[in-house]
Amino acid sequence: MTQGVTAGAGAYREALAFLLAHREDYEGATRDFHWPELGEFNWALDHFAPLARELGDAPALVWDGGHLGYAALEAWSNRAANFLRSRGVRRGERVLLMLSNIPELWVAFLACMKLGAVVIPATTLLTPEDLQDRFERGGARFALVEAGETGKFSGLGGFERLSVGPAEGWTDFAGTQGEADTFAPEGVTQASDPLLLYFTSGTTSRPKLVTHTHASYPAGHLSTLYWIGLRRGDVHWNVSSPGWAKHAWSSFFAPLTVGAAAVLFNGRFGARRVLELLERLQVTTLCAPPTVYRMLIQQDLSAARVHLRELVGAGEPLNPEVIEVVRRAWGLTIRDGYGQTETTAQVGNTPGQAVQPGSMGRPLPGYRVALIGPDGQEADEGELSLDLSARPLGLMAGYAGDEAKTHEVLGGAYYPTGDVARRDEDGFLWYVGRADDVFKSSDYRISPFELESLLIEHPLVAEAAVVPSPHPERLSVPQAYVVLVPGHAPAREVALDILRFARERLAPYKRIRRLAFRELPKTISGKIRRVELRAHAATLERGELDFWEEDFAELG
Repeated sequence: MTQGVTAGAGAYREALAFLLAHREDYEGATRDFHWPELGEFNWALDHFAPLARELGDAPALVWDGGHLGYAALEAWSNRAANFLRSRGVRRGERVLLMLSNIPELWVAFLACMKLGAVVIPATTLLTPEDLQDRFERGGARFALVEAGETGKFSGLGGFERLSVGPAEGWTDFAGTQGEADTFAPEGVTQASDPLLLYFTSGTTSRPKLVTHTHASYPAGHLSTLYWIGLRRGDVHWNVSSPGWAKHAWSSFFAPLTVGAAAVLFNGRFGARRVLELLERLQVTTLCAPPTVYRMLIQQDLSAARVHLRELVGAGEPLNPEVIEVVRRAWGLTIRDGYGQTETTAQVGNTPGQAVQPGSMGRPLPGYRVALIGPDGQEADEGELSLDLSARPLGLMAGYAGDEAKTHEVLGGAYYPTGDVARRDEDGFLWYVGRADDVFKSSDYRISPFELESLLIEHPLVAEAAVVPSPHPERLSVPQAYVVLVPGHAPAREVALDILRFARERLAPYKRIRRLAFRELPKTISGKIRRVELRAHAATLERGELDFWEEDFAELG
């Protein structure tokens, strides 16, 4: 017995079919797309289950040495749902999932969705202190964890312990194999019911707890699917760690919505290994953060025999130089996209459209974007905001446990993203920086991203971050923190060459005047913690690998 097809399911399929039919018709898609009206809706029961029956043995998950078909994944998730129900998981219960890229993650997520449980995704990189915060604020009463990670929970109590693999004191998830492979839900799921609680990466403050519903992520990711350009039968690799929203974006919802296969990878990451797997698994679509693309271009890409059709990047802005190197090697243009944990993909360069390297792209179907200036009015440059008079389905329900913050961002005419962008005459958006990161020097506004993009064009620079450093006359000046490519060591001569390189290519007011060689502090999701770099730059402390332009008489 399964849940009958709901009216919401029909509306969802119509919206999906519309976007697939307008895959390369951006104007038509943005003009005529309407979010589906969902009342009762459960994506796992209403969409994935019938799709799995249709696709049968077609691969849903693939990895080096194996795969799992759609029908098998559906049957396993039914057994898992029955197993979790037997352990006490009911509608509305909160379940923490701390699993790597293994099939059980997809199985458990589908099972929880079918049950109406609320999932709290967690990366395996979390510390015991992080986990305590997840339990205290997230209210999880169940945890499904890989056996090798269970030690992190030894000091925590008050929850049901389930493990993938045997672990003392934990119930093995292998018990799913004894359950029936059909599932009958208890009651119906409302699209407005909570589905996911995501802790943000916390680049500047304590992580916020984002609530998504059975509508906002499962159906909201229609915009993400459109941006990626996925087709049925694709092999899609999203280089992302479980526990973060981007993993749900294009390791779960986007491929499994359209009938593509998602690539699972858990090994030690390296550019050569990635290229090998792109060939061996015959990956057709790749989504990766800029950090990965910056690593890849250190290799001879032209020697790789890839089967790629689409390349997309998200997580942080993509530098034009990286796009050009990949284009020359593979004849493919990386299409940048933008979104947040709080939303699905909002802005992107879509398939079949001309790409302006360095641009975020244009608003995606279903998103009405406005740039709001300091005066609260729309402008050509300002904080990227979403018009709430046409509230997108992919926008979060709010911040769990923080009504004041929820009202602050959702109680007005616009939802503010906290990112500043500018719009050109053709309607393309260009990233300027986080609202907190953009700074003034001699009364000029400085975009850290622009300077960072220029720095990584230098052949020795692998990564760079720019923050303001106090200056008695100019208020502040740009200070760069630089990581060199492998095989090169920091030195005075290297600093001089980088500063000279930047000086020749930047207007005087944008000039990088201070440079430090050091590893960049990052969150566990891999995002640069500029708040730490700003704090260091504010001290004016200098080490032996910190250089200021006045150190070099050669610069004149």
